[in-house]
Amino acid sequence: MKLGWIRHGRTAWNALGKIQGQTDIPLNEEGQRQAHALAARLANDTSEQWDAVISSDLMRARETAAIIAEKLAIPLLSADDRLRERYFGEIEGTTEAERTAKWGENWRKEYTGQESDALVRSRGGAFVQEWLGKSPGGSLLVVTHGSFLAQMLHSLCEGLESSYINNMSYSIMTFQEGRWHSLLHNCTVHLHDSTTI
Repeated sequence: MKLGWIRHGRTAWNALGKIQGQTDIPLNEEGQRQAHALAARLANDTSEQWDAVISSDLMRARETAAIIAEKLAIPLLSADDRLRERYFGEIEGTTEAERTAKWGENWRKEYTGQESDALVRSRGGAFVQEWLGKSPGGSLLVVTHGSFLAQMLHSLCEGLESSYINNMSYSIMTFQEGRWHSLLHNCTVHLHDSTTI
């Protein structure tokens, strides 16, 4: 199986530095342009073929997936809530300055009701296992979210750090000989290459 992992395009809250979590924010104009840029890249890349696109049920991911599915003329599958972003509890909708003012410089170490790494990996892992069973030889584009992707890519593939995942980035993994292999990680070249649009 081959999975193409995609983080959604930019939103107004991304631009403001606000944590979105499971708050349902649409793409902004820049995010729409980013989604079209990746869609054009995928359409022009004859080395990779994709069977379908699926996304989280949050609007920013669904909008990104719809743009890609239309450009590639492939099925857009029903959204899956297991692909949602991590729930960030009290810090959803806050900026860095607001978090620092309320919880101090070490706010990341405070428990503010956020979903644990283990829970994110559990629901993401269930999604991956289901698709491995359904379509072991298939190729699926998966549009989801930054913190979710950081956890999933790290948990599936040894050697990948749990690092920041850029808006509209593209990663590819294949499942061979019982384990996942990274072919491309957190790539955003399409956002800087005007020939893809």
